[in-house]
Amino acid sequence: MTAGTETTSERMPALYIGHGAPPLLDDPIWSGQLAAWAADLPRPKAILIVSAHWESAPVSLSASGAELVYDFGGFDPKYYRMTYRTPDATAFAERIAKLMPDTEPVHQHTSRGLDHGAWVPLKIMYPDADIPVLQMSLPTHDPERLLKLGERLRPLRDEGVLIIGSGFLTHGLPFLKEFRIEAAVPQWSADFDQWAAEAMARGDVDELASYLAKAPGMPYAHPTVEHYSPLFVTLGTATDPAAAGTQVIDGFWMGLSKRSLQVA
Repeated sequence: MTAGTETTSERMPALYIGHGAPPLLDDPIWSGQLAAWAADLPRPKAILIVSAHWESAPVSLSASGAELVYDFGGFDPKYYRMTYRTPDATAFAERIAKLMPDTEPVHQHTSRGLDHGAWVPLKIMYPDADIPVLQMSLPTHDPERLLKLGERLRPLRDEGVLIIGSGFLTHGLPFLKEFRIEAAVPQWSADFDQWAAEAMARGDVDELASYLAKAPGMPYAHPTVEHYSPLFVTLGTATDPAAAGTQVIDGFWMGLSKRSLQVA
C-alpha cells in the first residue's frame, strides 16, 4: 500500500532511522531512500518521533505548532530558515499521556518544537507537513526501560500512528577525519554496523542491548549513546520484539552507518 491522501485503519509499522544532519536534505541518494520508504508505508494518522537530540526526564512531549529547534551550527543559512508546520496535535498528546502510568506522567512542554532529528527526515518523508506530529523526549538510555516505554506506546500503532526512533546507528563524530558524504568508512563504524545488522537479522534484542560490552567498534561508534538508544523504543513497540525486522536502508554517510529498521 502506498501513501496517499487517505489515512490508514491498519496497524502501522514502527521505524528506527538515521536522521543525518541538515545536508541530508540535499543528498539525492539517502533522501530518495527515505522518500521511497515513506511512500511504501500506509499513510499515518499521526506521527510520534523520539529523537536523539532531546534527552529529558520525565517523558516530555513537544508543543504542537511551536517553532522548529535549529540545534546545529556551522551550516548554510538556508537551513535556519526552513519550516515544518504540521496540524494541531493537542488531542494526540492527550492520547499519549493516557498510555503512561500514574508513576510516570508525561510533561507537556509549552514551547519546544521539533528538533533536527525529527524535522529533517520528516521534511523528506512527508514533505506536505499535513500529518500531526509530536516529538517525545528520550528519558533514559537504559535499554530495558526504553523497551518498556515502547511497549506502552504499542497500542498507538493500531490507531494509525507511525512511531519513529530517530538516531544514527554509528555516531562517532569526534573520530571522523573527513566530513564528506562519500568519506571512507572507519573500521569502527563498519564493525559496529555489521554486528548490529547480524543481531537485527536474528531478532536478538539481548545482544543489541548488550552493546557496551559486546559490540565491536565501541566506544568509537558511540562515545555517547543517545543516537543508538531510540532503537529500543522502536523495538519495544514491535508486536514481537524478538522477531527479525526489515533492514530497509543500509550503507554509510560521512562514514557513519545509516542502517535503518522497520518492525511489524
